[in-house]
Amino acid sequence: MDEPSARAEICRVGASLFQRGYVHASAGNISVRLADGYLITPTDASLGQLQPERLAKLDLQGQQLSGDRASKTIVLHRRIYEASANTPTPAGSVIHTHSRQLVACSLRATAVPEVVPAAELLPALTPYFVMKVGRVPHIAYHRPGSPDAAQAVAEAIAEYAAAGRPIRAVMLARLGPNVWHDSPAAAMAVLEELEETALLWNQCRQQPPAPLSDAQIDELRQSFGAHW
Repeated sequence: MDEPSARAEICRVGASLFQRGYVHASAGNISVRLADGYLITPTDASLGQLQPERLAKLDLQGQQLSGDRASKTIVLHRRIYEASANTPTPAGSVIHTHSRQLVACSLRATAVPEVVPAAELLPALTPYFVMKVGRVPHIAYHRPGSPDAAQAVAEAIAEYAAAGRPIRAVMLARLGPNVWHDSPAAAMAVLEELEETALLWNQCRQQPPAPLSDAQIDELRQSFGAHW
């Protein structure tokens, strides 16, 4: 994706996410990996009111070149780009939100003392969750912008890829998801499927449904190339 197209799509996707309640106030950010660096939404910017010319541009070393001050989350985004680069699910764009249903899932999970920090947030509830999202590691809580969170995410990406289970989403405990794909529009589709699955899981909390069986998941792998 060339830079003008990337700037326009970041703004379009940001407005769509804001209008539909996936983000609120100045929460969330979107980035794109360019041939010569990165674009990312500015710090404390509302995704509903982005302007293409004010997006932050950074070089390949993460030094800002132009635009408003970059979101501190660029540290995490860069680790995702680097860690996923040689996996079957490389990141071309990363989206981070504080999506309500997913944060609710995280709060429920962290309320249970025996939860393992690197456990997955959701079981294989629906075929499209398996096909479009895949496994979602639940990363232990760190303050927003912590380099420890970025390290934990990079390690999860590497571990899952090494096990033949490449991922394109992680959930930061009590904070929100980071999802990635080829473009902002494709990453938004991952987020939408992930948030919808979280909604289903929350609505079924009184009687949790059984996940798809191993045989059913294998069929999705063979028929659609699902990563699980």
